Amino acid sequence: MTEPTPAVLDEPIPEGHEPSGKRGARVITREMVTMLTVPPILVAAVFGGFVWWRQTAELDVVEANQLRWSLLINSRFHEVFPSWNPMDWHAPFPSWNPATWYDGPLLQGLIWEHVLLTVVSAVIVVAIAVPLGVMLTRGGLKVLAPIVVGIANAGQAAPSVGLIVLLFLWLDGGFWTAIIALSLYGILPVLRNTIVGIQGVDPTLVEAGRGIGMTGWMTLFKVELPLSVPVIMAGVRTSLVLIAGTASLACFIDAGGLGEILQTGISLFKFSLMVTGAVLIALLALLIEWLGRVLELLTRPKGI
Repeated sequence: MTEPTPAVLDEPIPEGHEPSGKRGARVITREMVTMLTVPPILVAAVFGGFVWWRQTAELDVVEANQLRWSLLINSRFHEVFPSWNPMDWHAPFPSWNPATWYDGPLLQGLIWEHVLLTVVSAVIVVAIAVPLGVMLTRGGLKVLAPIVVGIANAGQAAPSVGLIVLLFLWLDGGFWTAIIALSLYGILPVLRNTIVGIQGVDPTLVEAGRGIGMTGWMTLFKVELPLSVPVIMAGVRTSLVLIAGTASLACFIDAGGLGEILQTGISLFKFSLMVTGAVLIALLALLIEWLGRVLELLTRPKGI
């Protein structure tokens, strides 16, 4: 009679046979945790220091008018946007120029305009760059992908102020001219990363999907795009930071934004205004980059 074979307790679990409790969980590394916690703490600390400085600083008349802090804190929504009525379904917006929706304190208005420039441009960039990048990886358009990536890499070196000035000379100034310039400047990283991300998917995984009966579109949406999401979102984060920083130049074509405080400080040699504009733009860019990381984590497929 043979004795039963003792169980091997330290035998490693084969890959793909993890416990069901951990199956499908998102992989969160220590670096990701650090990048998700440090930026908001840094932004809050620097902004708290700015608030303390603003409350204790001695400002002259020009500086006080530019940085009316009490109005920034105490203003109500209907006082800030008196002409914007979302409940009026026939005409909820006063015009097609969102910069005219605002009618409140100067500093709050510049922050609103800067955020609006960034958000509208980012939405346009994602809506155009991702589908275009996908198209350049399908069928006969594949031959154009290396050319487009090369143009995108070269175009990133072009000065943003030159693009804004050229569009100003062609289309005149205003909110939508700035949106076009920011979208053109921010579309390059997303387009490049979309193409590179899809091309970087292991071809054997695509063939495996085809082998189980998936169509080309099913393979794209269930295999290629999910696996390329981290690369695409890295391009989106880069684009968001570029747009948020470049939006400070929109003030030169009468499109508003926090660049106006910076420009006023430089023109009048007001150190407080220069510091305020630079700090607020930097904090906004850091906050937007952090929001991009959060969005990347939420859109990342489970198990990656």
